Amino acid sequence: MDKILNFILRHLPLNQVAQLQQIQKESTSPKQAIYSLINQKIFSEEQIVQILAKGLRHGELLPQDLQELSGTIQEKALESFAKNLGIEYIDLDSYDINLKVASKIPLNQLKKYHAIPVKESDLSLIVAIADPLDIGAQDALQRLFPKKPIKLVLAQQHQIDNFLNKLELNENIKEYIDEIRRDLQNGIGDKEELEESSAILKLIEAILKSCILSRASDIHIEPTENNCVVRARIDGLLTEKFIFDKDIYPPLSSRLKLLANLDIAEKRKPQDGRFSEVIIGKEYDFRISTLPIVFGESIVMRILDKTKAMIPLEEAGMSKYNFEIFTKALKTPYGIILVTGPTGSGKSTTLYGALNMLRSVEKKIITVEDPVEYKINLVQQAQVNPKIGFTFASALRSILRQDPDIVMIGEIRDQETMRIATQAALTGHLVLSTLHTNDAISAINRMIDMGIEPYLVSGALIAIEAQRLVRRICPHCKTQTELEPKVLEEIKGYLPPNYRFFKGKGCKHCDFTGYSGREMICEVLNVDEDISRMIAKEESKEAIFNAATKKGFKPMIYDGIVKAIQGSTTIDEVLRVTRL
Repeated sequence: MDKILNFILRHLPLNQVAQLQQIQKESTSPKQAIYSLINQKIFSEEQIVQILAKGLRHGELLPQDLQELSGTIQEKALESFAKNLGIEYIDLDSYDINLKVASKIPLNQLKKYHAIPVKESDLSLIVAIADPLDIGAQDALQRLFPKKPIKLVLAQQHQIDNFLNKLELNENIKEYIDEIRRDLQNGIGDKEELEESSAILKLIEAILKSCILSRASDIHIEPTENNCVVRARIDGLLTEKFIFDKDIYPPLSSRLKLLANLDIAEKRKPQDGRFSEVIIGKEYDFRISTLPIVFGESIVMRILDKTKAMIPLEEAGMSKYNFEIFTKALKTPYGIILVTGPTGSGKSTTLYGALNMLRSVEKKIITVEDPVEYKINLVQQAQVNPKIGFTFASALRSILRQDPDIVMIGEIRDQETMRIATQAALTGHLVLSTLHTNDAISAINRMIDMGIEPYLVSGALIAIEAQRLVRRICPHCKTQTELEPKVLEEIKGYLPPNYRFFKGKGCKHCDFTGYSGREMICEVLNVDEDISRMIAKEESKEAIFNAATKKGFKPMIYDGIVKAIQGSTTIDEVLRVTRL
């Protein structure tokens, strides 16, 4: 960053040099100084981009010097640099690389030159390179492909290195791939032979083990036109783990279907199944789903780990303030408590944590779920089955005849289920459930929109909790950072007088992402008598929000910013999940 700042300093008009030197003194880092240049309108972002592109063109800056800058400035500078050279800039993350071409060159050579072949045509070979001014690298790559001229495209170095790391990972399991290919050449393909083929099982075990060690929650196996891509959802975001040639996909998908007792001949309809495997000495359940797509079937496996589901609420990241409001609501003998948020925001984990807190010999707790993912002692769990008419609504009617104290409904999806749940809450039951809304107060309007009269909603609701999951900063590479001026401007209303922000630089412990694990940020609306009256009168969302804020309601973004200042997460994460 110092190199970039000094380069900008050399290209400033004399009357602006003093200004930049003053900004340098006042800034805590070179990065903040560059953002201050833009914020104080000394330079526009476009001018900074042009200066950086000029430095790259003349070799005074290297593309890797730009890696610490924000994504937009770095990307625009590289695009401008590529345009000046008359070559194309590509985003490798959205490019379907043909691995057969890349595998023709020794991996150590590709790593040495930070280059990767991405596509081969009859006339040329397209090679993505991090530094297109490196003539030695170009000559070496051309010697490796003497029969075809190479055509260079520019890509970010970290993207190239990510792909090369995936190729290296593939090299490590090359033995299994070669064995699978030998089996295929020998004619293995029917059900019995697939069951006996150990190479596929070893490959599946390697995939499962790698994803579990990376703390993945889901594994996606997707065929593309050229390859078979394995991606894992780690801390809420998908990342590529393996890329195989297309010929590995058919035996891999068939073997997974056999494990889950699915029909391997059926490729036109979606299928769902389940299987268990012992990985690294611990038993895991895998819920598998298949979906027919253009190039085959998309296979998604959800990794079910009971220890993750039974996390106590206070350890899931709920702040002390929100925890006290939520647990006070759980002690109410009857009414509805709603947990809201999008898919994958940890709603089920929060409900399981609440049930874990409430369960006892003195209470009858019954749940209706789709599906039952984790089994809990002292809780009677029912799984819906729409094929035989056992829906959430019909199950709930039967449950209320079972003399329950507490009822948990996996998700309220329709008016009928909502009405029965509301009536159950008004007649002496504590009802816990989830809704898909963006924030806590929106759940009130959702209930009314679903056809429940406002006076019933006001009488039944006790509390609404809305939540998201943010990634935690890796403790091994945590470092203080500065925010971009426009981000600071966006959140300044929530900031205390003294604050610091942090980020993860990326290290081997967090797979160079800067993040490790996730925790909750949330808001809890306590529905007291005043809020209840406002609901009955159908007052606006804004009026309810203002009234709740005066009583101490803290919105989710506030909870997130507090966690960012404490060093648990980053502002980027908070804004990613709270921007609507």
